[in-house]
Amino acid sequence: MIDEFLLDGERRMGQAVAHLRHELAGIRTGRASPALIEDLSVPYYGQPTPLKQIAGISAPEARLLVVQPWDKSALPDIERALISSDLGITPSNDGNVIHLPIPQLSEDRRRDLVRIVRQRAEDSKVAVRNVRRDVHDDLRELVREKEASEDDLRRSESRLQDVTDKHVAAIDELSRQKEAEVMQV
Repeated sequence: MIDEFLLDGERRMGQAVAHLRHELAGIRTGRASPALIEDLSVPYYGQPTPLKQIAGISAPEARLLVVQPWDKSALPDIERALISSDLGITPSNDGNVIHLPIPQLSEDRRRDLVRIVRQRAEDSKVAVRNVRRDVHDDLRELVREKEASEDDLRRSESRLQDVTDKHVAAIDELSRQKEAEVMQV
């Protein structure tokens, strides 16, 4: 039973790290990356649809994204969604594809992005700690119900802390890499 709680906790902590990785991929670094816009919601036949499901997104150059919709009738909706997003990028539509030139980031904007990266990393650490607390509470409940001994609890707490430390270190590493990427000119 203890191992099940620990495995579940490790799985949930891994999900927090994966979620952070996905969020950080969407933070603009001055280079074109399809991850910047692939989850952008576009109204398509009355339904909000992620852009990656209705168009091909590519980065043919370091500072250019190209969006090629599979259905040409979706082009105006995609363009409106890109304009209304908070990316700060003005799309240009040539009738077949949309070009998104990625502008150079200013130093102030880079610092703002680093703050955002740090905040998201801290949110992920809080999520990992919440999972640790939940698993710890479950383990204490096992001891209260006499399904596990105090010694089992201490050993499992040590294992739980090791897993938590591993995931927090992974979050720190992701954050450090993204900050370096954002600050690179």
